[in-house]
Amino acid sequence: MSRLTTHVLDTAHGRPGQNIQISLYKIVDNNRQHLLSTKTNNDGRCDAPLLEGDAFQPGVYELDFSLGAYFAGLGLALPQPNFLDVVTLRFGVADAGKHYHVPLVASPWSYSTYRGS
Repeated sequence: MSRLTTHVLDTAHGRPGQNIQISLYKIVDNNRQHLLSTKTNNDGRCDAPLLEGDAFQPGVYELDFSLGAYFAGLGLALPQPNFLDVVTLRFGVADAGKHYHVPLVASPWSYSTYRGS
């Protein structure tokens, strides 16, 4: 099934990133068009695909992950301003007939992503 999904792993604590605000945008003519905002659940995933079916089209997208608020909410003593606040991942979808899974693996000091399955 064609769909876009994500999840967040908190590598600093070895657990899913829970209750992280995520916003999805489509880039059209070099402008961001807001599609939706959601939060991760207790498993670090969204309760539903971000996009699926006919709503999932080829193009360039961005996901904003509010990591600064997440790590601050854990009560960590971090310097201000946060080293990472909102992490934006820009990625392209060439074949919207496939499943694109775009996870974020993060700590207060680093992040990584990949195209998952």
